[in-house]
Amino acid sequence: MRRSKRTAVIAVLAAAGVVAIGALATGAASWGGGIGLTEVPTANTKSPGFAPASKLSPELAQIVVAQASTKVENPTAQVSYYGYDNDVLNAAGEPQMLPTPAVNNEAHKTEPDKNTYLVFKWSLPGADPHYWYGRHFLFQGHEGGSPGVLTRINLDADAAHRVTLLATADATGAPLATIDGSTWDPWARRLLLTTESASAPTYSATPGYPSVVQDVSGALGRGGYEGIQNDDEGNIWIVEDIGGASKPGTTAKIPHSFLYRYVPKHRGDLANGKLQVLQVLNGAGTPITEASQTPLDSADQLALHGYGSSFRTRWITIHDTATGGITPFNANDLARAHDGTPFKRPENGVFRPGSHFRDFYFDETGDTNASSAENATAGGWCSIFKLSQRDASANEGRLAIFYKCDGVRAGFDNIQFLSRDSLGVVEDAGDTLHTQRNALDSGYALDVELDYSRPANQPLRWLAEGRDPSATIDAANSGFGKNDQDNEITGLHVSDGDPSVHGVLGAKKPKLWHDGWRWFYTQQHGDNPTYEVVPAG
Repeated sequence: MRRSKRTAVIAVLAAAGVVAIGALATGAASWGGGIGLTEVPTANTKSPGFAPASKLSPELAQIVVAQASTKVENPTAQVSYYGYDNDVLNAAGEPQMLPTPAVNNEAHKTEPDKNTYLVFKWSLPGADPHYWYGRHFLFQGHEGGSPGVLTRINLDADAAHRVTLLATADATGAPLATIDGSTWDPWARRLLLTTESASAPTYSATPGYPSVVQDVSGALGRGGYEGIQNDDEGNIWIVEDIGGASKPGTTAKIPHSFLYRYVPKHRGDLANGKLQVLQVLNGAGTPITEASQTPLDSADQLALHGYGSSFRTRWITIHDTATGGITPFNANDLARAHDGTPFKRPENGVFRPGSHFRDFYFDETGDTNASSAENATAGGWCSIFKLSQRDASANEGRLAIFYKCDGVRAGFDNIQFLSRDSLGVVEDAGDTLHTQRNALDSGYALDVELDYSRPANQPLRWLAEGRDPSATIDAANSGFGKNDQDNEITGLHVSDGDPSVHGVLGAKKPKLWHDGWRWFYTQQHGDNPTYEVVPAG
C-alpha cells in the first residue's frame, strides 16, 4: 500500500525504537503528544452472524495474556477458569463454554474488568509454594457471575501457573460482590476494588495468595462506584456509574452519578477519613443538582456541555468517620442530600501526567441510545470533562468540558493517558446503540492540547473492535439470559508497574514500551481475552 511521507516517517521512527510525536488525524493537521499512530478509518459494522476481526493502527499489535478459557492454577468447585463460573457443566465436568445441540446454554461468563499492573522487587506467593511466579503481575476484579472473583495474571509464569484465583470471599467468609474498578494504593499497600452497586461493599485486598479482602465501605462508602484513583496526597478519587431514571416520555437519563474524593486521616488509612462529593456552581453561583438537571435540556445541563464554559467547583464533605462512625453507608443518597452535582454515568477518571495532579479528566458515558433527545445538547452521546485545581487536596477548582461526543463517537467508558498529552478512551456503546448506528465499539486517542470545539479536530481511532464468534453466538441468543452480547472494550491501562508512592498514575509521564511501560486492555464478553498492546513487528 502506498503510504504518505508522514506515515512513512512514523514507521521509520518506530522501527528505530523512537517514540514519534504526532500522528495522522482525518481532517486535522496533526494529533500531537503521543506515539505515532495511523488512523483506523472506520468502525466494524454489526450484523447477524457476522464476527469481524478487530482492526488496530498498523503501528500496533496485541498479544493475549489470558482469556476466559485459561484454567486457573487453583480451581475451586465454583470457579476453575479465568472467565467462567461452573454453573453449567458439560459431561466432562468442564464449564459449558459454547451451546451445543444437546445443551442450548452456557456457563456464566465472569467478565474480567479493570486492569492494574504491578511490578514487585520480589516474587509474590501463589498456590504452588515451590514455584517462582516472577515479578510482573496484572490484577482484575470480575464484574459478572457469582460469587465475585479476584484474579492475578502472572505475566512471567508458564501456562500451568498463568492465572491465580486470589479470592472469592472476603476476610469474614462472605462471598465477594462482583467487582468493577481497581487500583493500587501505595500507602495502604492494598488493591482498592469497586463494585458498581449502592448495596455492595468497597474492598481493599492484598496482592499475594491468598488475598485478604476487607470491606472498607465504612469509610469510603458504597455507591455505583467504578473508576478509582489515588493522587499524590494519598486522597482517593472515585467515579460513580449509576444510570438514573429516564426523563418523562424520553430515553434521556436524569444525571444521577457523582464524583467523590476520600480524604484519609493519614495517608493509607482506609478506616478513618472524610468522603466528599464534587459540587459544581452555575453562573449564578447556585449548585447544579439532580433537581436542576431533571427538566429536558435544562439550562444547567446545556451550560455544562457548552464548549468554552467554565464553572466553579467545591468539595462538600458528606461523611466523616470521626462523627458518623464506620457503618457502611450509601454515598449516592448522601451526595444528593448535600447538593452534589451528578453527571450522566461518569465511569472513569485519570490525572494528566506532568500536571502535578492539578488536572483530572473524567468521562461521562451518556445515554447510549440514538433516540435520546439530549444526545447533541446535554451529554447524551458522551463527554469528557476537565477538573482543574491548585493541587489535588484543594477544596475549590474549575470545571470545563474538554470533548463533546457526536454519535460517531459515543458511550466512552475507560480512559487512560498513553503519554503526557495523549488521552486514550474506549467506547462501551452497548448492543442497542451498536445496532442503531451499525457500528461496534472503538478505541480513540485525544490530544489534550487540541481545541475540540473546532470541527477539524477529531479523535484518532487506534482500535476498531471486532466481535468474536462467542459474542456473536450470545448476540443471537440474548446471552442465554445471563451473558452480555457484543464485545466491549474495558480495562485500558498504561503503567510501568511501580508500586511505590512515586508510581501513582499521573506522577510520571508515560513512555510506552520504554523503561518498563506497558499497555493492556480487556475485550469483555465472548471469549473475554486480556491483551497487551505492543509495537507491530
